[in-house]
Amino acid sequence: MRERAISAAVIAALVIGVFLLGEPWLTIGIAGLAALASVETFRLLPPAGFPVRLLPGVAFAPLAVLAMGWLEPTAGWIALYPAAILVILAMDAFRRPDVRDGFLVWVGGSFGALYPSLLVFVVAILVAAPALPEDAVLGDTFDPGRTWLLVLVLTVWSFDTFAYLSGRTFKRGRFLNHISPHKTWSGVIGGTLAAVMVGGLLAWAAGQWLPGGLLMGLLVAVAGQAGDVAESMLKRSAGAKDSSDLIPGHGGILDRVDSFLFAAPVVFGYLIVVAP
Repeated sequence: MRERAISAAVIAALVIGVFLLGEPWLTIGIAGLAALASVETFRLLPPAGFPVRLLPGVAFAPLAVLAMGWLEPTAGWIALYPAAILVILAMDAFRRPDVRDGFLVWVGGSFGALYPSLLVFVVAILVAAPALPEDAVLGDTFDPGRTWLLVLVLTVWSFDTFAYLSGRTFKRGRFLNHISPHKTWSGVIGGTLAAVMVGGLLAWAAGQWLPGGLLMGLLVAVAGQAGDVAESMLKRSAGAKDSSDLIPGHGGILDRVDSFLFAAPVVFGYLIVVAP
């Protein structure tokens, strides 16, 4: 427990420090997370039945994050990204003498490149966030991108925290027991209620209509839980408890960002569909 608490304190200090520094350090930091998450993903895939190699697949996610933050991505360039992954990794798989083995390398490598690339949407929030209304409670605190990144982080953390607390307190109903044996419906419900309230209030503080913010909080809760379960499915397929032992007491980077991989696209979608 002491080791876990120390690791949590160090992680929190790093996250807060990079957040306060802003750009370009935020994009660099997220690209670093994407690189580490990619390595962990590719190391989990072989024991899960996909005989992939680290290269070239691990390069895609950090490059995509840097491109999103520093270039001006258009719809055409964004559409080319998954196409490039499929084409390049297919050609890499051609070298396998066994056709079925090569196909598994292609499929597994494409998944391994695309899955951690969902961190692109964290940077997309920084890029796409609209200007905050003048009367917004959070209007003078940070720039719009960091304000909405704060909305994402605190909403996901509120879900995780209250899911853990309510799950430990009430212990009612197994949730997707075949994938994650320790999750309960009481935890899911408690976490969802917390995410709805926190997400709704933060969106309102950022100048948005409260009902829309409550809906966003609900969708973030659903997506974040799905992200956690999806990573558990990958680890369970690989026979692993954690994605790595990089963070003492906490597992790997993928264990820390799994919820954000699915929740960040929800907040980005809210910003481009509802917020303007």
